[in-house]
Amino acid sequence: MSAILDRIASPADLKGLSPGELAQLAGELRQEIIAVCAKNGGHLAPSLGVVELTLALHRVFESPTDRIIWDVGHQAYAHKLITGRRERFGTLRTLGGISGFPKRNESPHDAFDTGHTSTSISAALGFAAARDLRGGRNKVIAVIGDGSMTGGIAYEGLNHAGHLNKDLVVVLNDNEMSIAENVGALSNFLNRTVTSEFVHTMKKELEGFLGSLDRIGRGVLKVAKRAEESLKGLFTPGMLFEAFGFEYIGPIDGHDIERLTATFEKVRRFDDAVLIHVLTRKGKGYPPAEERPALFHGVGPFEIETGKVLKGKGGAASYTGVFGEAIKKLAAGDDRIVALTAAMPDGTGLTPFAAEFPERFFDVGIAEQHGVTFAAGLAAEGYRPVFAVYSSFLQRAYDQVFHDVCLQNLPVTFAIDRAGVVGSDGPTHHGLFDLSYLRPLPNMVLMAPKDENELQHMLRTALEHEGPAAVRYPRGNGYGVSLDQTYQSLPLGRGEVLREGLHGAILAVGTTVYPAREAAEELAGEGIDLAVVNARFVKPLDRELVLSLAQRFDRLLTVEENAVQGGFGTAVLELLEEEGVTGASVLRLGYPDRFVEQGEQHELRAIHGLDAPGIAARAREFFGR
Repeated sequence: MSAILDRIASPADLKGLSPGELAQLAGELRQEIIAVCAKNGGHLAPSLGVVELTLALHRVFESPTDRIIWDVGHQAYAHKLITGRRERFGTLRTLGGISGFPKRNESPHDAFDTGHTSTSISAALGFAAARDLRGGRNKVIAVIGDGSMTGGIAYEGLNHAGHLNKDLVVVLNDNEMSIAENVGALSNFLNRTVTSEFVHTMKKELEGFLGSLDRIGRGVLKVAKRAEESLKGLFTPGMLFEAFGFEYIGPIDGHDIERLTATFEKVRRFDDAVLIHVLTRKGKGYPPAEERPALFHGVGPFEIETGKVLKGKGGAASYTGVFGEAIKKLAAGDDRIVALTAAMPDGTGLTPFAAEFPERFFDVGIAEQHGVTFAAGLAAEGYRPVFAVYSSFLQRAYDQVFHDVCLQNLPVTFAIDRAGVVGSDGPTHHGLFDLSYLRPLPNMVLMAPKDENELQHMLRTALEHEGPAAVRYPRGNGYGVSLDQTYQSLPLGRGEVLREGLHGAILAVGTTVYPAREAAEELAGEGIDLAVVNARFVKPLDRELVLSLAQRFDRLLTVEENAVQGGFGTAVLELLEEEGVTGASVLRLGYPDRFVEQGEQHELRAIHGLDAPGIAARAREFFGR
C-alpha cells in the first residue's frame, strides 16, 4: 500500500480522501512527527494530540484563503506536513531549518507568527475585522488549548469578539493540560462534562416519555427542547462561552475525523461567533507520550522504541536544577520564602520545592501578569516570593513588574531562567532582552552569575535585599564547578577581577565570563595582556571598579548574552558619560538589533562572536598592537 502522505502536497489533496484513507494518513503523520522529534527534539505531545483535528480543519476550510491561527503554535507539526513542508520537515528546529512554530515567512498557510500563549483569539478577531472592512467572505479560525485559556488575554479577546459578534470560529482544544497539568477553577469548569452517551440516552428516554402523553406531553416537550441549552449549561462549559456571546458546540471527540468534519461543515454556514469544544488526548498514538505528556510536551531527542530521552553530555548540573535545590535549602531556613511559577514547575526546577513545601508553592497557570502582582501582594504582607519564569515569558508581565513591584519597592525575587539564547525554539523564546527591559526600572537589582555556584549566592543575595531583585541565568548545564554548601550574600553592586592585565580590560557578565577569560588567556600568548572582570551586577554597576579601569586603560570591551541595545555595555557607556570620562573607548559585544534565528546554543554564540574564539577575534582587532 502506497503511503497516503506521499500524495499530500497541499490541503486540497485531502478533499477526495475516504474516511479509511484519512485514518491511515493520521497514522502516517504521527509516524513522521515521532521520527523527526526523536532526532531533533520538539513539541511532540501537543502535535500528536491534534492530528485528526488538523486534518478535519484543512479538509473543510480553504487555507490559506481561510485563516487558521494556531495558539502558541507548538501543535502545528501536522499542519506543516500537509501544507507543503514535508520535504523540509527533517530540518525542524535546526539552524537554517523550518521553525517549530508557525511563521508567516515560511508558508502562506501560516497566517500569524506565534510562540507565546493565549493570543489566537485576539489575533483572529483582528483578521475577522480586517476581512469585514474590505468586504471579504473568508472564514477565520482560532485554535486554542484549554491551557492557553488560563491567560487573561484570551478572555479579553473573547469579550471583544462576543461584543462585535464577528463571523469567527474558535476551536477550544481541551486535553486537560498546558505544559504541566492545568490548575485553577477554570480548568475544573472546563472538565465538568458528561459522556455523550449519557446525555443522548437521557434525552431519548425523556422525549419518548413526553411524546406518549398526547397534546399535553407534546407541549411539555417543546418547553423541554427550549430548555435543552440550559440543561447543556449544567453539564458543559457552554454557559460560560455563551455569556461571552458565542454559540457553543460540544464537547465532541477530537479524534473522530468524520464528526469533526461534519461539525466544521455546519459551522462554515454560520456568520456569527461560534466556539467548538473539542476533547483530545495529548500524545495520542505514542504510548510514552500519552503516559507522560508533560515530559513529551517539549522533549529532546529520544529512543522511539522505549521513549527514553537521550541525555546530553551530562556531568555538570543544570542551572535550573541548581536553582531548584538552592531555593529549597533556603526555604528550609526561612518560612517567609514562597515560590511561584506560571505553569512551569518542571521547567523552572520548582517541582522538588513543591513536594517539600506544598503550602508555600503556587502555580498560577499561564498567567504571568497575575503571577507578578500576586507575588507583590505576598511581598506586601511580609513574605519573600520567588517568581521562577523564563526570560521571554516575563516580558508578558512588564507593566506588573514596573507598577506593582518596582514602584512599591517590594522584595520580590525574579529567578529568570532561559536567559540568553535557548536553542531550537528560536526567536520567540530567546531571552535576549531582560537586561535591557529590567535595567531602566528604578529599585531593581539585576544580577547574572558566571557559573552555577555563583547562582546559589546570588539567590541568597536577592532574598536578603529589601526590594526587587532579578537573577538571570541560562538554559543548560553549568561548568561543573564545586557547589558551596553554605551560601553567602554578595556585596551589592560589586564585581570581581578574575584576571589582571596591562593593555585593557574585558568586562563580562553571566555566561560570557568564562569565554572572556578563555579568550584573554589565548591573547596573552600573543602579547595582548587583558584584565577580565566578572561584573556580577548589571544594576547597580560597580561604579568604582569600572571608573578605575577607565582611568587605567584607554579601551574597554564589554560582553553580554543580551541585545547590545540598552544592556550591560550601554550601562557602562552611560556611567562614563555621567562621570565625564572621555579617554576610554568602549566596544560592546552582544546580540545585534534583530531577532536571532533558531539553532543550538553553541552554534548561535559562535555565529554572533560570543564564544571564546569570537571574543578573542574581536578583542584582537580592538586591542591589537
